[in-house]
Amino acid sequence: MTPMSAPVSSDRPFLNRRLAAFGTTIFAEMSALAVRTGSINLGQGFPDTDGPAQIAEAASRAVLTGLGNQYPPGPGVPELRTAIAAHQQRFYGLGYDPDTEVLVTAGATEAIAAALLALLEPGDEVIALEPYYDSYAACIAMAGAVRVPVTLRPHAGAFVLDLDELRAAVTPRTRLLLLNTPHNPTGTVLTPAELAAVAELAVERDLLVVTDEVYEHLVFEGVHTPLAGLPGMRERTVTISSAGKTFSFTGWKVGWLTAPPELVTAVRSAKQFLTYVSSGPFQYAIAEALALPDAYYDTFRADLAAKRDILADGLAAAGFEVFRPQGTYFITTDITPLGEKDGLAFCRALPERCGVVAIPNQVFYDDKAAGATQVRWAFCKREDVLREAAERLRRL
Repeated sequence: MTPMSAPVSSDRPFLNRRLAAFGTTIFAEMSALAVRTGSINLGQGFPDTDGPAQIAEAASRAVLTGLGNQYPPGPGVPELRTAIAAHQQRFYGLGYDPDTEVLVTAGATEAIAAALLALLEPGDEVIALEPYYDSYAACIAMAGAVRVPVTLRPHAGAFVLDLDELRAAVTPRTRLLLLNTPHNPTGTVLTPAELAAVAELAVERDLLVVTDEVYEHLVFEGVHTPLAGLPGMRERTVTISSAGKTFSFTGWKVGWLTAPPELVTAVRSAKQFLTYVSSGPFQYAIAEALALPDAYYDTFRADLAAKRDILADGLAAAGFEVFRPQGTYFITTDITPLGEKDGLAFCRALPERCGVVAIPNQVFYDDKAAGATQVRWAFCKREDVLREAAERLRRL
């Protein structure tokens, strides 16, 4: 019998050339390194404890009573869509129709992919803040669009958006602004004044905006202001969030977007050919989670703020320059004070040096030099784990 082999019809590679530059994600590489070396993994951003027990029980109840075990409705179960609309009204005073202006997705990642695939055509330009979550670049590439980065630059202990640079990046080919606030990986929270300037630019140049707001309930300094609430923005903005970061059930993959009916219809047209539907029983549980009292959100935020401070102080004591984040659950540091200059090499060597894993920020940049000495750490871990990591890092 002849051994089976892949058919070869030309020298063309198997992988779509739009994706050839991306390869294996840095998260997969560093998580495998953590397992292989037995290191503390402060790389990938998932909690090491589960969310509220009553929400886990709600998911169990849904499974056992047959809620969502078969295909849920394409836009999401009505209970969750109603809860999402109520959440937007409760926290931000934004009114959305749960039947026509809310779409449930397989996490925020699918919402981003569906939005970009739906709204972009080949040659369109997309302005994205860098450093950026890695799926942004891949989704823009899959849509055949052109990524135009605007760099958040370190200044006075934080990463800052240059509004003049943003305005200069807009051309007649610009179709869409892709914003992330609170911002991963820098922890920057765009101020109401900055967002007002972004809104003014979007209206003036008639741009669509997709906002990734998954860390909306993890703002430690300042406030989270949804761009959709600013003048002229509701009709042009797709607002994305998810349950994973707010309720510490990242594996459930329940995300959503809110937007005017025309935009929701466009995004749903792409989304239906991605997962179609997902997370049936979990949708019912997250509907209950969104209705948790203010005390839950306040306690959750205070807990993460305390963990931020534990790790930030430990990183400073180890010799890093620390950019204490205003939001999210990531800290960016600069390794230059340690005599290092290559964040990727530093992170690959770190597990053997002291048993901790982190992520090099340069993989989130088009301008690799701008992020060459930056390293990201996740603090959504138990306090004892963070203290142990800080102690190990002192060996540096």
